[in-house]
Amino acid sequence: MDVTLDPQARTFIEVSEVWVPRDGVLVHAQGNYGDREAFAAVSGRESFALGEGLPGRAWAEGKPVVLKEFDGSYFKRTEAAKEAGLTSAVAIPVFDGKTLKAVLVVLCSDDTERTGAIELWAETDGLMMLSDGYYGAAKHFEWVSQHTHFPRGQGLPGGVWSARTPILMRDLGSGYRFIRADSAGKAGLTTGLGLPVPSPVGETFVLTLLSARGTPLARRFEIWDSRAAKVGTTGGAVLIDGICARDGRLWDEDNPRTAKAWEGPIGTVLGSGLPLVMGGNPALTAGYASMVALPIHLDGEHAFTVAWYC
Repeated sequence: MDVTLDPQARTFIEVSEVWVPRDGVLVHAQGNYGDREAFAAVSGRESFALGEGLPGRAWAEGKPVVLKEFDGSYFKRTEAAKEAGLTSAVAIPVFDGKTLKAVLVVLCSDDTERTGAIELWAETDGLMMLSDGYYGAAKHFEWVSQHTHFPRGQGLPGGVWSARTPILMRDLGSGYRFIRADSAGKAGLTTGLGLPVPSPVGETFVLTLLSARGTPLARRFEIWDSRAAKVGTTGGAVLIDGICARDGRLWDEDNPRTAKAWEGPIGTVLGSGLPLVMGGNPALTAGYASMVALPIHLDGEHAFTVAWYC
């Protein structure tokens, strides 16, 4: 059983929501807000034009956008977020070619103990360089990340860049494959999920989610492969990697777990091609309070789905 994630710890991400294009603006489609009913109500009435607010900015820029604080920014729900104890957010646009499918927004709370990282890496002059990131209390790790770059195939950002597939890394503090292992260990970071982020602006981006034992980004991670080369013409998806403190190893190469379109939460993402946020029904979320599933569209097909559970 993997023990890198604490099943009782408070998670790094507090709120997740999905915004979809409709009649030229982004409208609220789904959200998991926990007991933040006032913020949920404000969000449900909101919409965003191209370039407006955080979701609109991610849409316009064609890449994930990190907002480390709301005061004095373009964030439209600042007062409601303050009352809900939310202090930062990351918007992740989901593009299929040049078509925007949706924007996934995750919101976090900041305090002196909250540690984790959501990083955006961009290819610049043949290297992966940090474009932006949110680290909570992991200030030294943030400084190290700002001064680190990755050739193709090296480290988590370089590995995702080279393979063009999501990658899960364990034991960040001691793993030889994780270039920032020493500073990750000191920050308490244990698990890393790297994602290729397709963009219509012609640039190469990788998003990394780094989880700490004390304040994990999530308690369970999954990577599903739905490329035709993997599943053939029958469609669906195969679970190719996963990590969980409670359930141990999630996949078996000799007896693979599969999902079919429109069957269960992963199947819903396969069928719709849209992100999914679910909460309040543990029967549908593997016994967890909530889940987020994010599709990745590459080369004209729904290639992968990554899911995390809190």
